Amino acid sequence: MLATPIGNLQDISLRGVQLLTAATVIAAEDTRVARRLLAGLKIPLAARLLSARAHNEQHAAQQILQELQAGNAVVYISDAGTPAVSDPGARIVATVRAAGFEVSPVPGASALTALLAVAALPLGSVHFYGFPPATATARRRLFATVAALDGFSVFYESPHRIAAMLNDLAETLGKERRIVLGRELTKLHEQIIDAPLMDVIAAVAQGEIPQRGEFVFAVENPALQAQTVDAKRIFLQLTAWLPPRKAAAATAKITGANASELYKEHIADKSQ
Repeated sequence: MLATPIGNLQDISLRGVQLLTAATVIAAEDTRVARRLLAGLKIPLAARLLSARAHNEQHAAQQILQELQAGNAVVYISDAGTPAVSDPGARIVATVRAAGFEVSPVPGASALTALLAVAALPLGSVHFYGFPPATATARRRLFATVAALDGFSVFYESPHRIAAMLNDLAETLGKERRIVLGRELTKLHEQIIDAPLMDVIAAVAQGEIPQRGEFVFAVENPALQAQTVDAKRIFLQLTAWLPPRKAAAATAKITGANASELYKEHIADKSQ
């Protein structure tokens, strides 16, 4: 299972290039996309290509099994990013493992981890949902469950549904909710927006965030914000009796907050 770039071809790993170059069989979500990827990486097409998309995944899994039984190693790639993360691949993995063959991950690009790396979200649970449902009713039902969760929730969305999805999110969770949105990550027109939901909706409506390309976004849970505020309050109270470093360590044990971040923020506040 080989992760491929989500935009910038230079994000392919050295190991990925080696495997694609040496492969005798490449199973791909879209063989046309696979051909373009190989051409872009200047890898000669020496491997046989198998189609393994969502609509034929079970049949493709049987074809892959035949290749493995014949002694051939198979590299599987989706159109972009990490296979089986909101992409086909899960059935293939299950079928191959059930037949007694090994499945190895070759990590690399993922819109999920790319957004988390730049979102500056507090420590806490991450709930990943992939693409929300297509209908407004189902989306709002899902978003209502998100409101009760700890941590933050991450979604993907397509350009033609992004405006409706953001409005449903605001209707369900409130327009003040913080959202970190990434559009076209790693590509030429990459955008990363960290703002209240109402500002993001306005930016989409005004064309500042074009409804083109692929979207990934994280929604912060208010309970997480409240926990952060409580940690600061407890830390400040403890500094009346303890040195700041010890107060930060004690606060971390009480609340689960990051002691280093509490101390750094305290020093920054004092320097202002």
